[in-house]
Amino acid sequence: MTESQSPTARISDNTEANRYEAFVDGELAGFAQYIRTKDLIAFVHTEVNEGYEGQGIGGSLVRFSLDAARTAGVAVLAVCPFYSGWIARHPDYQDLLYTSKSKVND
Repeated sequence: MTESQSPTARISDNTEANRYEAFVDGELAGFAQYIRTKDLIAFVHTEVNEGYEGQGIGGSLVRFSLDAARTAGVAVLAVCPFYSGWIARHPDYQDLLYTSKSKVND
């Protein structure tokens, strides 16, 4: 399990549950569900518990998980609207986005 401490939350990769989790004072504050293959990680759902909304928990989850994807050398498929919106606002992470390398022959 990989984890990080931030001012607002402790983020960890719960590989058994296929999700990154954010904890504040030992309580689960939010999570980002993913599907992972050898070369790709698809973020499919992000949820922040109501009592923690607006405190940067979601952004901390995204940043930590994308930094981990960069370190692992895997592409990112941002299926989750929260992830795709966050990446659109942070151009320094757009290079992680998955792009199809296959070409269609006409």
